Amino acid sequence: MLTMYCYPTCGTCRKAKKWLDERQISYQEIQIVDHPPDREQLIEFCRKSGLPLKKFFNTSGSHYRAQNIKTKMKTEPEENWLNWLAADGMLIKRPLIVGRDKVTVGFREDTFEEKWGNGTGMKK
Repeated sequence: MLTMYCYPTCGTCRKAKKWLDERQISYQEIQIVDHPPDREQLIEFCRKSGLPLKKFFNTSGSHYRAQNIKTKMKTEPEENWLNWLAADGMLIKRPLIVGRDKVTVGFREDTFEEKWGNGTGMKK
């Protein structure tokens, strides 16, 4: 089963849920604001995704802009980035979907088809 970190009013999360539901792919839903992943989980998710940590930021969100994260990232070490993400789920790009050995950030149908199309998250 997949784990989906999401936000109830997020349109992108709704699209991802619809995609998974249409394919009858099981997932556990976690409200990212109430239960953001911790630092260790974020490190693991980054490794599994193959993406740099900066791709985990919701750059279009108000929290990102209000905290001037873009500017801070230029001088602050990634250790601090992890602290920011773990402390504020609204900074994390959604949906964040975690499988056994794969992670996706955001929703793109082609990426979902590639990563989750078989309904697992395990190696093919």
